[in-house]
Amino acid sequence: MGREFDALIANGTWSLFSIPKRFHVVINKWVYKIKKTPNGQIDRYKARLVAKGFNQQYEIDYLETFSPIIKPSTIKMVLSLAVTFN
Repeated sequence: MGREFDALIANGTWSLFSIPKRFHVVINKWVYKIKKTPNGQIDRYKARLVAKGFNQQYEIDYLETFSPIIKPSTIKMVLSLAVTFN
């Protein structure tokens, strides 16, 4: 967990500030996972920080949601440009 936390700090993932009363804070938690080798030995321990987004309320914490998707026509265009320009 220490290495993951140090990486988050080094990358400037967040900054501390005082929270105004009109804002609702999204809570987070650490999720731990044990990675094993194919023979079942413990290889390493992993940790990641996740946000508990399910605590948010519509029209209080957010107004819109987006899903990042790509249209098939966009993929075809990018591939054809890649072929055209080597």
